[in-house]
Amino acid sequence: MYHPGPRNLITDVPGLLVGNLTDERVRSGVTVLRPDRAWRAGVDVRGGGPGGREIAALEPENMIGELHALVLSGGSVFGLAAADGVAAALSLENVGVRVQPWTPAIPVVPAAVLHDLANHGDKDWGLEPPYRRWGGEALAAADEDFQLGAVGAGRGALAGTRPGGLGSASLVLGEGLVVGALVAVNPVGSVYMDDGRTFWSWPWEIDGEYGRRRPPTDACHRDPIPELSRLESLGRLQAGANTTLAVVACNAELSTAECKRLAIMAQDGIARAIRPAHLPFDGDTVFALASGARCLPEGPRRPVQLSLLGSAAADCLARAIARGVYEAGREVEARI
Repeated sequence: MYHPGPRNLITDVPGLLVGNLTDERVRSGVTVLRPDRAWRAGVDVRGGGPGGREIAALEPENMIGELHALVLSGGSVFGLAAADGVAAALSLENVGVRVQPWTPAIPVVPAAVLHDLANHGDKDWGLEPPYRRWGGEALAAADEDFQLGAVGAGRGALAGTRPGGLGSASLVLGEGLVVGALVAVNPVGSVYMDDGRTFWSWPWEIDGEYGRRRPPTDACHRDPIPELSRLESLGRLQAGANTTLAVVACNAELSTAECKRLAIMAQDGIARAIRPAHLPFDGDTVFALASGARCLPEGPRRPVQLSLLGSAAADCLARAIARGVYEAGREVEARI
């Protein structure tokens, strides 16, 4: 029987740490994932308006296929500088690829960003946006335990017209396999059903992790057109103005190509939890990481095991999306 790990966080995958930097004045932040060594990784981009860095390094036809850290950030294009801060700090620790023994270590630090520039935080940073510094601070804060909700990369996020946030979840699959997800939720679409309180991902909830809200017996599928019209009036229907940034991780031994397949399957979690998803205006991006600690069987059983991992990753991601918005909503209610 599948069940969440002890923290119900992506850090239930052994060897992975997460750090957040949240700035209330700017209403933005950075989230950094730090594996204990270079992990295999892949990426799948489904949104029409993505913002990222070193994405091509994780494509299976290219040489690298692994990373030393991963950055999710607010700040749109300015947030990409957070990865510079992380890369500089890791290089000082001699973490990274060495082209020659005497050259600096070169960390592979992919990043993806979301747009939170219109949330009325103080963005008057002139020629020195704070994200590079924040990246280093979030890396330094990396730990097994971390907050969810309006923190880190999810601080300034919106889910449709409601507060978005940072969410996470995990599943222990048996045979020593663990899967987890982390997500910054800032989509065009809504995470809620027609009643405005039941999450689309309610069927995948475990142990009341996002409020045990259930749809009314007469629930029906919502027409998304009126909601999209309202978002258009708010200026949200623009490429790059919205996105869901996600990471799924496991402790299996996977190739870069298998990590990409894991990311592709995990995208289903976005479609389960957000309606509509993968729009031209979203930047929906899913990274997949694999520590390599648990070997998978070779031969015909291997794709079966990979399929189980991908299915679990999609479930984790659907749950993580609801958890992020739920926790951010609780913070808003507590302030009222």
